[in-house]
Amino acid sequence: MRPALLRLPVLNVRRGAALHLGCTLWQADKSLLAKLRRKTGFSISNCKKALELHDNDADKAESWLRAQAQAQGWEKATKLSGRRTTQGLVGIHIEGHSGVMVEVNCETDFVARNEKFTTLVSQVTKDFFQQAATATSHPQGVVKESFSEEQLRAVPAGEGKTLGDKLALAIGTIGENMSLPRATRVTVDQDTQLVGYCHPSTVDQDMPRGRYGSILALRTHRPLTEVAKQLCAHVIGMNPKAIGEEGDPKAENPDDETLLVHQEFLSDPSLTVGEVLREEGLQVVDFVRYEAGETQVREE
Repeated sequence: MRPALLRLPVLNVRRGAALHLGCTLWQADKSLLAKLRRKTGFSISNCKKALELHDNDADKAESWLRAQAQAQGWEKATKLSGRRTTQGLVGIHIEGHSGVMVEVNCETDFVARNEKFTTLVSQVTKDFFQQAATATSHPQGVVKESFSEEQLRAVPAGEGKTLGDKLALAIGTIGENMSLPRATRVTVDQDTQLVGYCHPSTVDQDMPRGRYGSILALRTHRPLTEVAKQLCAHVIGMNPKAIGEEGDPKAENPDDETLLVHQEFLSDPSLTVGEVLREEGLQVVDFVRYEAGETQVREE
């Protein structure tokens, strides 16, 4: 005879409900999983794997996740390194008599508007400023220093990492090639003030970001007014090649003028920039202008 089949009762479990068998470990795992997911931003599956590998030690799991992401980021960065990066953003940070402008590039305008990328630009700009500030002396006049991509990638960014590491991690997360083509640090004396502006302008924690950026070093015995920002916007829009002096020859066609003082003021074309400077008691000592991606376009 065939043995009788043992029939087990069917449990009617509501879909999505948790099955409790007298063990609280799953509940603890779920709580840790949610916290780790919120803190790191990594996927649920990766966070779960990290906790399982490290016996629910959240700190060890987080360290493992970041190490894995960094390794994968460098691997992806290597694979994507040949792709052109002609889009991106410029970040500006100014404190007192020191300021920096940093360009971070990506492949597409879509990623340039991505929140993760814009956050990266702010972080890179801040990290670069902090490292640059430690090397700042007390200059006479204006000191303008340029930094190459190789120099930028080597800048420390905390936790034993560099800006190059931070960039590779972002490449692995976002999935596009990125670059740090250049940065400029401007340091001025006590008689000079710095003002910066980006266009289109978005501000994160007092840090302007945009496709275009400019920093002006200005001297005046008066408090700076809105004209200072307008001058920054003028430099972005009109792209002067030099400051010039009132006695310098003017271009025959005003639209072809490349000297700042002779250009028609963008905010009021009835005046030249030189006339505005005289009215405001301002002197432009130096300026820096960036357009994201312009260096790569010129190289092509």
